[in-house]
Amino acid sequence: MASKTTPYSIAKTVRDRAVEFGNNPVFSFQNDQLSYLDLDKNSNRTANGLLAHGLKKGDRIAFLGKNSPVYFELIAAAAKSQTVVTPINWRLAGPELVYVLNDCQAKLIFADAEYYEALLALQSSLLLKPDLICVSQSTANTNTEPLLYTQWQSGFLDMDPALDESADDEVVQLYTSGTTGKPKGAILSDRTLLALRGQEDDDVMQDWQRYEQGETALLAMPCFHVGGTSFGLGIIHSGAHAVIIPEYDPNEVLTLIEKYRVSKIFMVPAALKIILDSPRIDEVDLTSLNYIFYGASPIPLDLMRESIDRFGCGFVQMYGMTESGGTIVALPPEDHDPQGNEKMRSVGKALWGVELKIIDEQGNSLPAGEIGEIATRSAKNMKAYWNLPEASKEALDDQGWLRTGDAGYLDEQGYLYIHDRVKDMIISGGENVYPAEVENAIYSHPSVSDVAVIGVPDNKWGEAIKAFVVLKPGVAGDAQAIIDFTRTQIASYKCPKSIDFIDTLPRNPSGKVLRRQLREPFWQDKDRAVN
Repeated sequence: MASKTTPYSIAKTVRDRAVEFGNNPVFSFQNDQLSYLDLDKNSNRTANGLLAHGLKKGDRIAFLGKNSPVYFELIAAAAKSQTVVTPINWRLAGPELVYVLNDCQAKLIFADAEYYEALLALQSSLLLKPDLICVSQSTANTNTEPLLYTQWQSGFLDMDPALDESADDEVVQLYTSGTTGKPKGAILSDRTLLALRGQEDDDVMQDWQRYEQGETALLAMPCFHVGGTSFGLGIIHSGAHAVIIPEYDPNEVLTLIEKYRVSKIFMVPAALKIILDSPRIDEVDLTSLNYIFYGASPIPLDLMRESIDRFGCGFVQMYGMTESGGTIVALPPEDHDPQGNEKMRSVGKALWGVELKIIDEQGNSLPAGEIGEIATRSAKNMKAYWNLPEASKEALDDQGWLRTGDAGYLDEQGYLYIHDRVKDMIISGGENVYPAEVENAIYSHPSVSDVAVIGVPDNKWGEAIKAFVVLKPGVAGDAQAIIDFTRTQIASYKCPKSIDFIDTLPRNPSGKVLRRQLREPFWQDKDRAVN
């Protein structure tokens, strides 16, 4: 018999939901459904397969694939076998894949068939030469017949391994987006991934956090990020149902919302805008939607106003990061006003069980209203960065406070206001300027579709503010008109000195603008990237 685990144990949750909900669907994917009972039995088989393969406690397996229920079977199996899943961004180039696979020391790779040949070609560069299992049927002609996941899985008993799991066991290793330097593997424990779930009571949970039995959500964001992983695990814990799509497709999203009467969905603002621009949006019944969760970047007021008007549901802004185990702050629907209000400039207040503070460079707490680095402490925080003790110490102190690397302030009511990444701060003429504030001002210009702001070298001011603007279709660019308009929105020293018009902004898969990529041409002949 397995030892008694905490209420937020993934293994225990999967076992308990199988008993409670049996043949009720937990995930729908393409033309298939996976029940709670299937999830439990399949993860038992996979866990036994991992153990039979010789994996020990703490060994890593990798998942290279688009969203599918298999990923959540692997997480449940890892929890039951005391191993660790590393989901890998399938958009990575070959050298990046090699780096992550070697860094996490993967001993077994589960991959979509479309990446099988690429992985075979990379095997000579992999230090451990892990075996490869295909999680989908290949239609391509390959020289090597892949071992299929279902075939491999069927060779093991569906009996629970019944190991002595602990909520402190490492279960998932998520790699940071790598916008600066090499990506770091953030280790998330069982406790981290289901922290604050199963401990709340109805008095501390808000309506948007609850799921009714039989309620359906849509998982449309990538599971190689913490948002997708947390979303799927939250569904399992709640006993609800989620439709999973392999990758974001606005037409598919609209189709599935109507088909399954989806009530909740998480999207980054860029994805939300794509849906609003879809010619099909007026043809689809969206009345089932109760809440849209959004995060990763702020939503300008104009886009929020359009979204509220078109979807007619509640909106919840979420703030968090990989290292914080996902969402730690939320702005609830009642604080969203189409006309705009002060609270909408914030990302909301800390969730139950989460502490926040603002600190200076020395780690001293700052008073309300003063800008500094945001720090957080909760059971959701990562355990550490994989094999990076110094980076872990820099991020997490002895008291469990995590430095987020984001700049912002708390108001007297506890609302958190984000200004930008600390490293993206621009110092012009001795004044600190935060790009997000400038971007929001420029975005409200009627000709602007998208915008990013950086600092570039300036002999007089040290750094000058430069904007990259994507114009709306059919609109002619008038840089001076946009600059003049911006001066009516924010202080003149924050306004851009120059504007470049480009077709699209470079973004990482989670929707964040790659400012470093925009900055590089201007700083490449400098000794350092500040002036």
